[in-house]
Amino acid sequence: MSIKSALLLPKSAYTSDAWFNREMATVFEQNWQFAGFVEDLPEPGDFLTVQAGRNNIMIIRGPDAELRAFHNICRHRGTQLLRTCGKAGKAITCPYHDWSYDFKGNLIAVPQQKEEFADLDKSTLGLHAAQISCWDNMIWVHSDPKALSLEEWRQGVDAYLGPHKISELIEYSNSSTSHEIQANWKLVVENYIDGYHLSHLHSTSLDMYDHKQQQSGFCGPHFHFYEPLAAKYAANVDKQSPLPVIDHFTSDKPIGAYVPLLFPCFGIGADESSWSIFWIIPLAANKTKVITRTRVMPASDWRFWTQEWHSYSHYQKQPGTKADKSNQARQANDNDPLASGDFMAEDIYVCEQQQKSLASPLYSVGAYASQQESAIREFHRQLLLAMKHSDANS
Repeated sequence: MSIKSALLLPKSAYTSDAWFNREMATVFEQNWQFAGFVEDLPEPGDFLTVQAGRNNIMIIRGPDAELRAFHNICRHRGTQLLRTCGKAGKAITCPYHDWSYDFKGNLIAVPQQKEEFADLDKSTLGLHAAQISCWDNMIWVHSDPKALSLEEWRQGVDAYLGPHKISELIEYSNSSTSHEIQANWKLVVENYIDGYHLSHLHSTSLDMYDHKQQQSGFCGPHFHFYEPLAAKYAANVDKQSPLPVIDHFTSDKPIGAYVPLLFPCFGIGADESSWSIFWIIPLAANKTKVITRTRVMPASDWRFWTQEWHSYSHYQKQPGTKADKSNQARQANDNDPLASGDFMAEDIYVCEQQQKSLASPLYSVGAYASQQESAIREFHRQLLLAMKHSDANS
């Protein structure tokens, strides 16, 4: 068997519920998962929850200002304690029978304990702990409180990330998006790390980058990617950028697009004017949610408005440029995602078309580009290694 065919996942990896469930029980429970940002939980009692494979994890800020993570499951009968996000009262109380826990996970109250649970030792029924760690304003959790630390898990990929200082950037108003994609999560990941499609699918929507100069690789299971600005865009980026240019770039970390993906499926898109998360959340074998949130340089509304106007005016004066082509395409067919000028819409379209093609008996992968699609083969290898390792330890 050749190396290329050996690293190719079978069709069932994208369609089978059994395969999907195995990924949840292995890959997603044995790796750190992004949960949110520190500022999402500013006050005591603020909480959010995140799915980590088969486990639902709650993160809550205590009255001592500490963030703690627990499995979101009552020790009485297993009911989930908290919903997606919100604010708890003075305790974490189960909606089923009102068993209550403090913000350190201790069981503190059981209704009718004397009558119904005379021999109950509350000290043995605290919430199951999960591991939590913060990294550059990001909150990460792991189902296993004894798992490898977040720093060790990153395996040095930090050195390949952009110079963006997240704590100095602000979340762009109304920038958050949520898309439900009718495709397996791995197709979304493969599209994200595929360098070959950038010059083709995104020839107009991402023409501000020099795709031929892309650099990519892996640190352990984590993918890293960089490409510089296209020469014409770079020469006048202060006027062409739709947002104020970030001033964090250095000779060691030059301006351009830094687009890593932390295994198995958390992307960061950091470029000349923004820093974004691309949070890929598997929902089913053929369904995936993608959430994006974007941060930018802190600036006045006036500066944002004038920057956008300068960028718009520049492109309108340049016939045959991205804006001109996109406007013509939109006028030709307003409903065509490939004519939208929106790279996200383009990516969603092709991922969903791939998922549809998987139903055909003629479906196959003919070949991978030797360089610009090599990341997909390595991703497959890392996925299979993670599943095999987790199976061996189960």
